[in-house]
Amino acid sequence: MNSFIIAGREFRTLFLSPLAWTLLGVSQLILAYMFLTQIDYYLSIQPKLIGIAGAPGVADLVVAPLFGNAAVILLLITPLLTMRVISDERRNKTISLLFSAPINMSDIVIGKFLAIYAFLLLILGLIVLMPLSLLTVGELDNGKFLACILALALLMAAFSALGLYMSAISPQPTVAAVASFGALLLLWIIDWAGSNSGNSSELFAYISLMRHYENLLRGLVNSSDLLYFILFIASFLILSIRRLDNDRLQK
Repeated sequence: MNSFIIAGREFRTLFLSPLAWTLLGVSQLILAYMFLTQIDYYLSIQPKLIGIAGAPGVADLVVAPLFGNAAVILLLITPLLTMRVISDERRNKTISLLFSAPINMSDIVIGKFLAIYAFLLLILGLIVLMPLSLLTVGELDNGKFLACILALALLMAAFSALGLYMSAISPQPTVAAVASFGALLLLWIIDWAGSNSGNSSELFAYISLMRHYENLLRGLVNSSDLLYFILFIASFLILSIRRLDNDRLQK
């Protein structure tokens, strides 16, 4: 229950800052432009696809690229959202008040995580409205569409968990933002070198966020990818809780 109280307070605090409104507006503007560009591309090649058996449809050529572009945008903006969550408490010397409160560190971490994730889900909801607008003129592959939504929801949670951990271990919000972006980018491209040289490592392929995300975007929902995201999110939340518990004991 404490987690939801903290989440509600943090979520309201987000919208008191112009940063949240700016990120929300800019991300939707960029994604709307990319969405319209993708529609123009689909319309330009549609006559060529009519005579091809099993040709890719709207879900493959419009919806999946939209969610792929959204992942790149979130890679850039999530560190800006998570950087102040805990490190700002250290910078302002108010973290001792946080430690002295009669609340478990797990409630604090989960509450702050839920606040960031709720904001990102708001962005997801606005993104989902774009493909839904296509239903007025045609049909969508509901299976692939739902897989794309699930993929982005899991990716948002993974980004939030890692960003929260970086904020928990960083003394300054700027350091947390840079560390979060660097870690996420590394996990995004970690298997590129091996793939390009033809010597792909199974370990790097499994660690790579992009590999699991792309599988889901193609509509391939399997337990391996789902388990990866669940373990990723849980691991960084547990690490954040442990870090704050250790800091509390040292005070």
